[in-house]
Amino acid sequence: MIDRDGFLKSYNIEQEDFEAADMPWEELAAIYEDYQAIEGKLRNIGKDFVYDYLYDIERAGIHSYRYRTKDPGHLLEKIIRKRVEHFERFKDINRTNYHKYMTDLIGIRVFFLYREDWIHFHNYITSVFENDPGLYVKDRILDFDGDPKHYYIAERPKVYRRNGDSRIYDEDLIEIRSDGIYRSLHYIIKYKGYYVEIQGRTLFEEGWSEIDHDIVYPYFKDDEMLKDFSTLLNRLSGMADEMSSYFRRMKGTKEAWERKIEEAEAREDLSGKTND
Repeated sequence: MIDRDGFLKSYNIEQEDFEAADMPWEELAAIYEDYQAIEGKLRNIGKDFVYDYLYDIERAGIHSYRYRTKDPGHLLEKIIRKRVEHFERFKDINRTNYHKYMTDLIGIRVFFLYREDWIHFHNYITSVFENDPGLYVKDRILDFDGDPKHYYIAERPKVYRRNGDSRIYDEDLIEIRSDGIYRSLHYIIKYKGYYVEIQGRTLFEEGWSEIDHDIVYPYFKDDEMLKDFSTLLNRLSGMADEMSSYFRRMKGTKEAWERKIEEAEAREDLSGKTND
């Protein structure tokens, strides 16, 4: 069995937070062991998803992708954290149903060069999977579809956008949330009996997010100095995204201008030949 004290220390979980979660360590350890037993299966499901839907990146409208299964220790840490933050919502989670609550056991990241390219992936993913609001999960237990052959989008797609972002998202297509921190698309898809979480970001956003997650979140999120450095890096990544979009617009304007010049020259040549 996983050692409780060693786990709490490794994941920087205070004793009072563990007690506030009000979940027996034996149950958490059972979840840990069960998840270890199925992690290989989940990894193969993620591999199948990538092969079936993302391998052709041009068809999917993305630059690249990667996938992973959740680390067993991070799974326990998240369960504890969620029970502290939203006890009523997670009070019934246990070793037999945790996969119905945790929508990111299989996680996939898709990346874009330009932030405006989100619409290409959105149109693609909502065309290859059923996107019926009537299927969106509200109750994690009652609304769980046990049919492993029923593939569908299980939550309304949403995007977290930066404060000050230009209007590049359509709220008729996607739920827009503004938190001023980062920009990221989120899709939860039911696939082969489990949820698959897809996050979409630009390459610059992913660079900042990975560094922030490695250093700050969630264990040092209260450290003011680290938060300030992360905020600065976040601003730089946002500026890089802005510059990338501007760079592409400049290229498009330049190409359009050159086409007009070529067309004008072609008309002049044709006029001269006619006069001759």
